[in-house]
Amino acid sequence: MQLAVLGAGAIALASAALAASRGHTVRVWSPSGRGTAGLRANGGRLAATGGVAGGVDVVAAETPAEALAGTACVLVAVPANGHRAVMEAAAPHLASGQTVLVSAAASLSPLYLDRLIGARGALVAGFGTTALTARRGADGVSVQVATLRGVCDVAAVRAAETPEAIATASALWGERFVPAESVLAAALANINPIAHTAMALCNLSRIEHREVWPQYHCTTPAVARLILAMDAERQALAAAVGVRIPTAEAFFRRSYGLNAPDLAGMMVELHARPGGPAGPTTLETRYVLEDVPFGLVFYLALAREARVAMPVTEGAVRLASAAWGRDLAAMNDLLPVLGPLSATAAS
Repeated sequence: MQLAVLGAGAIALASAALAASRGHTVRVWSPSGRGTAGLRANGGRLAATGGVAGGVDVVAAETPAEALAGTACVLVAVPANGHRAVMEAAAPHLASGQTVLVSAAASLSPLYLDRLIGARGALVAGFGTTALTARRGADGVSVQVATLRGVCDVAAVRAAETPEAIATASALWGERFVPAESVLAAALANINPIAHTAMALCNLSRIEHREVWPQYHCTTPAVARLILAMDAERQALAAAVGVRIPTAEAFFRRSYGLNAPDLAGMMVELHARPGGPAGPTTLETRYVLEDVPFGLVFYLALAREARVAMPVTEGAVRLASAAWGRDLAAMNDLLPVLGPLSATAAS
C-alpha cells in the first residue's frame, strides 16, 4: 500500500518507519519543510530503534500534492494545534477512494477535514490515541519507537466505514485497532489531556528547572488521584452525550498490558519497565500547549452544551493558563469553525 504521512515529528516518523518495515511505500511531508530536510539530505533513509529496528526508506515530499498523489492512505500525524492548517493544505488534493486517518481525533478534527473534502468523499477516520509512542532523534533521520500500543480505538466519520478504516490501519501498522462508537467517542477516549495535564501541573518546578524526571515515577498516588478526578468528570460527560469510553485505568491497562489493580500501581509498574519516558523539560510542551486547548478545553465546550459540570477540569485549565501565562482556551482554532459540537458530532 502507498501511504502519505503528513507530519515529521516523532509519531509521524515512527508510523512511517513501522509501515515501511511492513513492506509499504511511504511518503513523508513536513508542513514547515524543516522536518524532512534531514531525510532529503540522507536520501530518504530513516533509522528506527526500539519497537521497529533497522533502517527503512521513505520519500521526503516537498508539497502536499506530491505527498498525496496516488496514495491509498493518508495519515495526519501532527500535533493537534497543527490539524487545521494541515487539513486545509491537504484537502484540495484528497480524492474519493483514499482513506485518511487522523492521529488522533482531537477536538473532532476528522469532522472538519470531512467537511473540507465535501462531495469528493474520501473515507475519514480518527484514532482515539496514537498507535505507538516514540521519540524523534535530533538529527531528523532517526526515531525510537518506545511502545506499540496493545489497543487503539478507531471511528470513521461515517460509522459504516469504520471496519474499512480498521482494515487499512491494521494492514499498515498491525492488528491493534478496535472500533469506537463514533468519532466523538474516539475524541473523548484519549487519556492524554487529563494524564498529561496532571503530570505537568504537579511537576511544574521540575519542568521549569529542566530536570530529567521519570514521568511515571513522578506520577505519585496524589497525581493519580487528580487524574482519576478529571476522569470521573470525563466519564460523566461521555454518558451525557451518549457514548461509552474506557476509564483511565482501563486505557492504561489495555494500552500497555498492565496488571496492577489501580492507577497508582500502574504508574509503579510502568516505571519499573526499561526505557520509560522522561517528563517534559520545557514549558513549550505538548502536555499543556496541545492537550489543554484541544483536550480539556474541548471537553468543557461540549460540557457546556450538555449542561455537565466539570469543576476539576475547569480548575485545571485555569491553573495551567495562569502558570503558563497564556489563554489556553483561545489556542483551540478548531472550535470556532466546527460550530455547536453536539450537532456537528451527530451530523
